[in-house]
Amino acid sequence: MSEQPNEAKAGGNYRYVVLAMLILAYTFNFLDRQILGILKEPIKNELHLTDTQLGLMGGLAFAALYTTLGVPIAWLADRFSRTWIMTAALTVWSGFTVACGFASGFWSLFLFRMGVGVGEAGGVPPAYSLISDYFPKNQRARALAAYSFGIPLGSALGVLFGGLIAAYIDWRMAFVAVGLAGVLLAPLFKLVVKDPPRGGFDIVSSDAGKPPAFGDVLKTVLPKPSFWLLAFGAACSSVCGYGVAFWLPSFFIRSLHLTLVETSIYYSAIAFFGGVAGIWLGGWLGDRFGGKSKGAYALAPAICFLIALPCFFAAMNAKALPVAFVLFLIPTGLNLAWLGPVVTAVQHLAPAAMRSTTSALFLLINNLLGIAVGYWFFGFVSDLLAPTHGAESMRYAIYWGLAFYIGAAALLILASRRLNRDWVE
Repeated sequence: MSEQPNEAKAGGNYRYVVLAMLILAYTFNFLDRQILGILKEPIKNELHLTDTQLGLMGGLAFAALYTTLGVPIAWLADRFSRTWIMTAALTVWSGFTVACGFASGFWSLFLFRMGVGVGEAGGVPPAYSLISDYFPKNQRARALAAYSFGIPLGSALGVLFGGLIAAYIDWRMAFVAVGLAGVLLAPLFKLVVKDPPRGGFDIVSSDAGKPPAFGDVLKTVLPKPSFWLLAFGAACSSVCGYGVAFWLPSFFIRSLHLTLVETSIYYSAIAFFGGVAGIWLGGWLGDRFGGKSKGAYALAPAICFLIALPCFFAAMNAKALPVAFVLFLIPTGLNLAWLGPVVTAVQHLAPAAMRSTTSALFLLINNLLGIAVGYWFFGFVSDLLAPTHGAESMRYAIYWGLAFYIGAAALLILASRRLNRDWVE
């Protein structure tokens, strides 16, 4: 049964405490997810792995159960306590992150990364639903964008702490340290975050209290063209976004000849400052223009992707590191600007009682392609080009991957033309 903090409906300060805790949990979500990116090179050297194996370990191993279990877990979150589900999820993914520090080879690390994915499957859809019940519609894109700050925060901290711990101790201790921190956070999260009534800020029907059947969610969401266009548009951007974030540290080490410590500091700053600015920009654009036209929730991110593509190419060819740093900030931010507006649009493709499951269906497509394909694609292309380009093969793999931005922009432009018809208030 849902607990009812009066501050949720009244718009008091408690909702900001909840948002802060959700951001903290999401930070650990991405910290544990992305730490493998900075640890790839020492892991590769010790365990004698190829780029393709690293891509499979970072992508398929994580995404296989992360995406598929997300739907049934979200279905449960539409019926039972979202805070208990998130607490259990945080404990599980953090515990498996600790286990990664004890891996002895490719398959053991592969299985432990699958375990991280199992836990993280219960982290995001319930959080989207909680935010929608704590914030009114005219603030929702910014609130969801603020929640998404966990992505650059977690990515930056994973790169920074993971790289520094690996450099001064070893890569195994990096996994153990960040995983234990997440285990300790779990009980505090449950103590602070309350589960509010569902749909308190929305127009709901008389049977809103009845949990919807899974088939009813499918019948509501899947016939809507905007759902598919948003999901595959976001997935195309995530192929590039996840893939580049995972492999850029290797590019810095192999092509720019930075040390592990230098890469940790350099890339964590790019991920943090660029990511936070881009996510807030996306949330502001969604709330600013979405009230005038629902299509803006998809059109604004599409424009951002088209701007990001040439900026990324320019950054990778800059001769001076300070110039490259500034140039990398632009596409890093624009790559994440879709989160606030697109996730807000997805939340409005179904009634309030269906939001967790609808979010999970969206994330199933976005993450299955974005993570599983994105991580693997760049590693596979790098191995494919290695006989020709040697240490520069990762540079050319990233060039090829940037083309996914074009597909993302095209799909979101099409989605912008359908949102008015598919929108649920």
